[in-house]
Amino acid sequence: MPLKEPVPDIRSLDLLHSVAELGSIRQAALRHSMSQPAASMRLRSLERSLELQLLDRSHGRAQLTSAGVAVVQWSETVLEATRKLLLGTQALRSDSKTHLRVVASMTVAAYLVPNWLNRLRVSDPDVIVSLQMGNSQHVVEVMLHDNAEIGFVEGPRAPRELASRVVRSDDLVVVVAPSNRWARRRKPLTAPELSATPLVVREAGSGTREVLETALKSRGLTVTPLVELGSTTAIKAAVASDAGPGVLSRLAVAADVTEGRLVVVATQGFSLERSIRMVWSRERPLSPSARRLVRQIDESSSVRRAASTN
Repeated sequence: MPLKEPVPDIRSLDLLHSVAELGSIRQAALRHSMSQPAASMRLRSLERSLELQLLDRSHGRAQLTSAGVAVVQWSETVLEATRKLLLGTQALRSDSKTHLRVVASMTVAAYLVPNWLNRLRVSDPDVIVSLQMGNSQHVVEVMLHDNAEIGFVEGPRAPRELASRVVRSDDLVVVVAPSNRWARRRKPLTAPELSATPLVVREAGSGTREVLETALKSRGLTVTPLVELGSTTAIKAAVASDAGPGVLSRLAVAADVTEGRLVVVATQGFSLERSIRMVWSRERPLSPSARRLVRQIDESSSVRRAASTN
């Protein structure tokens, strides 16, 4: 079925995604190597194309509207498919080079994999990496169908069907907008309070959701979803607009907390710690490029541990 006009511009959707992630048009413009006025014009053009107001500019700082949050959420699939298309066509142009297929959960793909791949390119400049993203359940499914050589998942348990080892620790934190009443609370948040509060959460099947559910289940409690979203970026945008509290990786919200877009709420009496695991097939040995990637991850972890002890 042909696409109907008007078709939104892919680069504009990518720019909107960066605004949601970084919290400002200026920062998004820097990431995309354009001026702030040019970025603003591109975003207004996207709004006209979709006939929707995606950003609320009334408070001197661009903030996603509810429609903007929805568009960011829906555009995740479009942008990922576009990245896959570009990587695939690059691979067709470079048949003589080595190809490494990697699949990672959203948080790992966004906040850890780029650094690992940059280190890999230094030691193996001819390797072409094809990266797929999805929730942890999707990662396992891709690995089981031999559609990737190495995967990265989050969660309290290792997938039984695959070989695995822990490459990084992480924890989840409860975050709210600065205007939320929890941002000013002095007492730590308890598990019953968190369970009783409608939350902005990831969809079922994500490692983040599984850790939260496991932590509350150990206390005989359950998660109360306000809205379920399929990406960390969409959740951060919704929480920043004070739609409700969210629970996300500390890695994912570090910059937002530093820059004042989100506030971490202290918790007490339950653990939201989790492990990030590398997974691979038990039947198939890793290729030389995959082994080099593993070595870069190990070296990166050693550098991080050394820095934390100094």
